[in-house]
Amino acid sequence: MATIAFGADHAGYELKQHLIARLEAAGHTIIDHGTNSTDSVDYPAFCAAAARSVRDGDAEFGIVLGGSGQGEQLAANKVRGARAALCNCLYTARMAREHNDANVLSIGARLVGIGLAEEIVDVFLSTPFEGGRHARRVAQLTELEEQF
Repeated sequence: MATIAFGADHAGYELKQHLIARLEAAGHTIIDHGTNSTDSVDYPAFCAAAARSVRDGDAEFGIVLGGSGQGEQLAANKVRGARAALCNCLYTARMAREHNDANVLSIGARLVGIGLAEEIVDVFLSTPFEGGRHARRVAQLTELEEQF
């Protein structure tokens, strides 16, 4: 079982609560960085906090949720060491892990229903990084991050 850090805005709050309950029931440990209601909030701090938990080794994975997932992914990717991927389908969830070694999953709660979101999370968490030629590319991304 993994430790998973969550961050969400008001649009992702209800899906966050659902996924946390489901993952805790499955035996995962959860770090919840908020938000804690459907009251309107700005997402960057919540999503960056989830990504920081991954970077700092407090969590193996992060999950960030918002209306479209776009801004949440962007905020998480501002944290050095985060590789956040917007995955609103099963294929992108699998590829994000297999080819990009993504460590933060972003989902658009206004685009993806609960059932599909559950499947996306399951695929993301269970898919190993393939390594090989992809490891070289991930290393190049890390070099770019250090360069800029």
